[in-house]
Amino acid sequence: MSKNTSAPQSLRSPLGRARGLGSSRSGVSHWWVQRLTAMGMLPLVLYCLISFILIADADLDTARAWIGQPFNSVAMILLLAVGFYHASLGLQVVIEDYISTKTRRILTLAFTKMIMTAFAVMSIYSILLIALADGV
Repeated sequence: MSKNTSAPQSLRSPLGRARGLGSSRSGVSHWWVQRLTAMGMLPLVLYCLISFILIADADLDTARAWIGQPFNSVAMILLLAVGFYHASLGLQVVIEDYISTKTRRILTLAFTKMIMTAFAVMSIYSILLIALADGV
């Protein structure tokens, strides 16, 4: 009996093939970045949530004063920046998994990235306006 020689033989071992990143060559890094952003958001969400609970009954001037403090405004900006980036990564995975047409997938990804970037910029700009306002 002779072997089937129609299929090309690979010189790579099964372990060598398993260590690869897959067909997209970026799956593992995307997964890690998504996990790192999630871990980075944990202390920010806890700090902001506790702060919001503590100033829940505050008036507008107190809330503006809270956002005006440098540590609080930086924490809010970091939370918004990392949160929108994390959400963008998650939406990218969903879009890549469920939209099969390549053109539609690329357009949806581009639109989603633009919308998420616009929301992040508007949110951060709003925080900066409040934090840098001179008693307005």
